Amino acid sequence: MSLPAGIQINAPITAEYAKILTPEAMALVAKLHRAFEPRRQELLKARVARQARIDAGDMPDFLPETKQIREGDWKIAPLPKALERRRTEITGPVEAKMIINAYNSGADSYMTDFEDSNSPKWDNQIQGQVNLYQAIRRELSFKNEAGKEYKLNDKIATLQVRPRGWHLDEKHVLIDGQRVSGGIFDFALFLFHNAKEQISRGAGPYFYLPKMESHLEARLWNDIFVMAQNEIGLPQGTIKATVLIETILATFELEEILYELREHSAGLNAGRWDYIFSCIKKFKRNKDFCLANRGAITMEVPFMRSYALALVKACHKRGAPAIGGMSALIPIKNDPVANEKALAGIRHDKTRDANDGFDGGWVAHPGLVPIAAEEFQKVLGERPNQWEKQRDENFGPKDWLNFQPEQPITEVGVRNNINVGIHYLGSWLAGNGCVPIHNLMEDAATAEISRSQVWQWVVSPKKGKLDDGRKVTADMVRGFIPEELAKVKTTVTTQGEKTETYDQAAKIFEEMSLADNYPEFLTLPLYEAME
Repeated sequence: MSLPAGIQINAPITAEYAKILTPEAMALVAKLHRAFEPRRQELLKARVARQARIDAGDMPDFLPETKQIREGDWKIAPLPKALERRRTEITGPVEAKMIINAYNSGADSYMTDFEDSNSPKWDNQIQGQVNLYQAIRRELSFKNEAGKEYKLNDKIATLQVRPRGWHLDEKHVLIDGQRVSGGIFDFALFLFHNAKEQISRGAGPYFYLPKMESHLEARLWNDIFVMAQNEIGLPQGTIKATVLIETILATFELEEILYELREHSAGLNAGRWDYIFSCIKKFKRNKDFCLANRGAITMEVPFMRSYALALVKACHKRGAPAIGGMSALIPIKNDPVANEKALAGIRHDKTRDANDGFDGGWVAHPGLVPIAAEEFQKVLGERPNQWEKQRDENFGPKDWLNFQPEQPITEVGVRNNINVGIHYLGSWLAGNGCVPIHNLMEDAATAEISRSQVWQWVVSPKKGKLDDGRKVTADMVRGFIPEELAKVKTTVTTQGEKTETYDQAAKIFEEMSLADNYPEFLTLPLYEAME
């Protein structure tokens, strides 16, 4: 297979993969890389510099230089019909069975994921592109080991695609000797092959954009959209993208992010798990910062609630959809009591979001779509959304930086972080990035919270104490790790899965949780260790 000059692919290219990695598609990847990679690198350096200022005590606030945007009278561009109703959105990785089940789930929208719920092995990324290419053309089917066949229904959800975040490379693809951005690679291949086909079928190329920390990072995506549309002959504004607000710094730039993408915006989503991870990561060196067990940090604690309501306010002020985040609860087949409790939790979550003004919300499992839809139906009636609902509260640093509760921190909580972290990492290393653990559907954000909390509890000079008075220490964590590893292996074996990757996962968890210098993203060294 011949590629345009300067492009090198250091991974297997099967006959199927070659249909995706065509010279023309790769030329688009290369053009975007050459035009925008310097800016991506500048923005990643700006993240490091901002973190250094926060570590030195500089707390975030609204940007004075963008005051005119926050006070200006503007709206995002009108949305296509396919994105007006998004009461229920289901998410999951780009694996064939998942794609079919999600499309058929009855949800209004399906966010297919090249990022946090997908382990980024080369085969996962490129087979995922193959799967989506076939699904959009209604050619995708799947047969499991028992012979059960999965096929697409006549009525399917509207597709939205999440490429990788700005911090992630695609290490198997070099352009002029330099790794390409994972996000640009995922986006460009999908757009090149599918945008016009999607338009012909009544929808369009719609995306979800993760992990952004500033409006300048949104501007980069917008400029990429403009060039990509010109290159493949699409009218400007055809691409629509929802931004996941899953970093604390992005909350201070909600309206600016909408403004930068205003021609291409499809609103904002409250990405709760990564948001908690971001709070821990950004303020980990602050001696006054400490968060309680993960289970205590619900959407109803003040800093999470104010962030969610501020997102609704910003979106509806600017004519944009506000989408509620993931409720990670999933149905529990073998325990009716626990199952009823989980379903009640989903109901509570979606009832709150609908009453707060969100236009829809995420679920992790097809079995939860009817419950979520019912709760939004009660509030919205026959309206596709509630964009007209305007909130009038004023939120700011005093709300978003009020990190409570600090307690309880318990031995059970420490052990749970270790257990879940090892379990997820072991699965991720084996190639699965979307994992049911303790009746929750977990993705990379889970492992990030788990190891970040342990790190911060150990490092905190004044806090990080258990409810029985013991300080969380490195020795305590090292003592718990082999015990929790044994539990994880028992669980995995009971499920009929292999345990080869879990010793390595425990070693990585220990290194990441107890390192002197906090690693920015768990997935970066993990990706380097992966084939």
